[in-house]
Amino acid sequence: MAAVTLSTIAEGVWTDTTPVRILGTELSATMTVLRLPAGDLVLHSPVPLTNDRRREIEALGTVRHLMAPNLFHYSWFTEWAAVYPNAELHAPARLSKKRPDLPTTRLNALEAGAALADSIDLVSIAGCRLGETALFYQPARVLVVADLVHNVGQPEGGWTRFYTKTMGFYDRVALSRVLRWTAFSDKAAARRSVDRLLDFDFETLIVGHGAPITAAAKTALERALSWLG
Repeated sequence: MAAVTLSTIAEGVWTDTTPVRILGTELSATMTVLRLPAGDLVLHSPVPLTNDRRREIEALGTVRHLMAPNLFHYSWFTEWAAVYPNAELHAPARLSKKRPDLPTTRLNALEAGAALADSIDLVSIAGCRLGETALFYQPARVLVVADLVHNVGQPEGGWTRFYTKTMGFYDRVALSRVLRWTAFSDKAAARRSVDRLLDFDFETLIVGHGAPITAAAKTALERALSWLG
């Protein structure tokens, strides 16, 4: 029997995860699958392509959009792009410099403000060196981010526990201190972008590393980013 990889988060919203090592820590990365009203699919921050994942996703609809939400969540982007040659690609403009193998004829720059669909709002985080763009999925009132905040819980492993505690995101919705120190060139501009996100009426927050926040999600995001001023 094929392994079940997708978890249902809300109507038309699924996630899947894969283990990742970041600065020696053992965490997870999250892919989000969104179904548009017409039945087409958006794959946000794809994780490794496997036969089981592909089978489950294709049972949900047709993959029309692939999204690399920042300059770091793209590791498996090109392998999905190769399998779905008719899918539109959405990524930061600067990603093509890091990955010159990306098919530029299919690439849409997220900073340009082009919408994926009427049911989705995109907000690029100004003043963010990560090139982060957040996504709001209107039908299920779900906000999806990559590295804007984390929710890793209480990870195991001595170094992972030490690092996440030292960097202030162990057992809480928060952003790593190293990103707070290095990832923002203009905190005032980033604050304005975050305020735009908080204007959305979202109930659930899906993050790039850790579990989705399904209770008091807006409060959790606001508190996690209060350091922006």
